[in-house]
Amino acid sequence: MTQENTGNDVEVRIYSIATSLTESIIFLDEIEGSRILPIWIGPMEAQAIAIRLSGYPSPRPMTHDLLFSVIKTLGLTVNRVTITDIVENTYYSQLHLAEPSGANLRLVDSRPSDAVAVAVRFGCPIFINEQVFEKTQVLSKPITEDEVVKFKHDLKNLKPNDIIGQLLGGRMPGAAAQEEDEEGDDEEEEGGEDDEQA
Repeated sequence: MTQENTGNDVEVRIYSIATSLTESIIFLDEIEGSRILPIWIGPMEAQAIAIRLSGYPSPRPMTHDLLFSVIKTLGLTVNRVTITDIVENTYYSQLHLAEPSGANLRLVDSRPSDAVAVAVRFGCPIFINEQVFEKTQVLSKPITEDEVVKFKHDLKNLKPNDIIGQLLGGRMPGAAAQEEDEEGDDEEEEGGEDDEQA
């Protein structure tokens, strides 16, 4: 497939990554809007993204580094990656491969986690099709700088299971601490149970 559809695509960036031993969530937020899309990914893919973002090269090429090298060696580049759809809780995405001039575009099917890991290596933009936002639950970005700091702090301390519960309950990560203050002992008991299960 070589046809590129960009009319309904929204550019996003990596907002944060929350991870545990068994699963991770990457948060992608729209650059010119307030929506954040959480996507569950594997810990290895989260590590591949985080290592590249940290700026510290791995001693030997990881799988996504190898893919980067192969694409470059073939004289191609990745212009962008697009998360195109979600069907039965499975996300779909594409790598937009082309020559550096943009000629000979090829769309390659990919998991979103791999697509993002490749995107951070090529330094190319990440897009989400508008229909994905319409089909799934999203979070809203904080407005003030203080809210942004608190939101990121809360994300670092949340386990993926906490975020699942908040999404299903209609709560946002930034609101968790406020609700704990209001509900008192009930929330403390739930937190204790989570710690025992971890």
